[in-house]
Amino acid sequence: MTTKTYLELSQDGGGAHKFYEVTVSGTVVSVRYGRIGAAGQTQTSTFPTVQKAETAAAKKISEKVRKGYAPAVPGGRAARPVTRRTVTSAPSTARAVAPVLWRFRTGSAAFGIHVDDERCWVGNQAGEVFTLGHDGRIHARFSLPDGVKCLVADDFWIYAGCDDGRVYDLSSKLPFAAYEISTDVDIFWLDIHEGVLDVADRSGRLTVIDHEDEHQWSRSGRGEHAWMVRADGHAVYYGDSAGVTAYASDGTGELWHTSTQGSVLFGWQEDTAVYAGTARRQVHRLAKRTGRTEAVYDCDSPVYSCATSPGGRFVFAGDNASSVYCFAEDGTRLWKLGTGGGSALSMQYHDERLYLVTTDGTLVCVDASEAAIAAAQQGTVPVAQDIKLAAALPTYAPATTVASVDVVHAAPTGSIVVECVQESGRTRVRVLTDGYEQGWNVQFPRAIREPGARYVVEALHPAAGGFYRVRGDIRRLL
Repeated sequence: MTTKTYLELSQDGGGAHKFYEVTVSGTVVSVRYGRIGAAGQTQTSTFPTVQKAETAAAKKISEKVRKGYAPAVPGGRAARPVTRRTVTSAPSTARAVAPVLWRFRTGSAAFGIHVDDERCWVGNQAGEVFTLGHDGRIHARFSLPDGVKCLVADDFWIYAGCDDGRVYDLSSKLPFAAYEISTDVDIFWLDIHEGVLDVADRSGRLTVIDHEDEHQWSRSGRGEHAWMVRADGHAVYYGDSAGVTAYASDGTGELWHTSTQGSVLFGWQEDTAVYAGTARRQVHRLAKRTGRTEAVYDCDSPVYSCATSPGGRFVFAGDNASSVYCFAEDGTRLWKLGTGGGSALSMQYHDERLYLVTTDGTLVCVDASEAAIAAAQQGTVPVAQDIKLAAALPTYAPATTVASVDVVHAAPTGSIVVECVQESGRTRVRVLTDGYEQGWNVQFPRAIREPGARYVVEALHPAAGGFYRVRGDIRRLL
């Protein structure tokens, strides 16, 4: 016999909007939960007897009812709407086209991009994230449950912020939801620094969440539509329709505010300055300590994205007319070239190359060396290589149930064992293997946590703030 109980918690004024469903089938209890209108995540547990399964299910339901959940009918309430940036793209007015080395069409509109020494990452609104080498060769694909808003890195951990309200850690073959954003936060952009997540949203609010996915503090900005958030150890730099504001990283207050010419549409940071691209055709360089405007870079159309070479020696910008610019540090325009296909919604510079994600979801690699740019201005550009998607490409998806995690009967030599424990009503994960701080928590997939369960991981790395991050595959230890 199978019984199913479906509950919802939906609050007026943009509060909680989520469901919780418990299914009992013999000795198996399945719990499905998430945002109303989404598929959600599933956890499955098996009990020794039917009676113990029913008792456990009743306890779970009672806990949710005490928190305000009530019986409902699936599909009775619509999913909370998700804002996706509306963009336009006109043909470039530049006389020459940029020296494009290669391009990869992801198949869907894309904003997410991250480039490091080893890989290029691109995420699109179909929920796909691809990793490529700097030569354009595709290495892997991640399949996430919803559209990717942006990609950010914290040391060598890579995170994808998605339209389902979760932020996924993509640092191993088993991607997992490391953070779950409140349902009243319509994510526009995010950044992460030493495990602390900073989220900017549609309403113009900044929300800060720690490595345990617990809310720390929030602030309402002076405007709305916050498309910029960048963080370092000193402050969080936030941009919206009213300009750029710096907040103390501990949430104690505003450090400075600087108005900009037009709404902020993109942000970038270097060690001593932040850069804000605006709808009024400019990029502003602001001193991190004071907010003083140090330079302004004038474009010919609204700026969708910007980036710099190390230290801000060169400043790059992409406008809504399919052009990309390069400026000297003092604001002198050095060149303007066409992208060869769409406007750059996001960009990054790495080792004399400029990587762009354009309005049609294409990742473009541009040779930004002085020699290549000089040749392009004379009309000489390389033949761009079109990268094709391999049919047998490895694809990785998040685990949603314990059963989807591989099981081992003994910990392999050199691996590390962690255990789920109950602490103050929450399930934490602690390391058991010798040589680690036993009191530190482990950032670990919530979807596969089970009190008392033990798991084997390949590596743990300490992070600022006193916690460990997982590297490599995760397997359950029987």
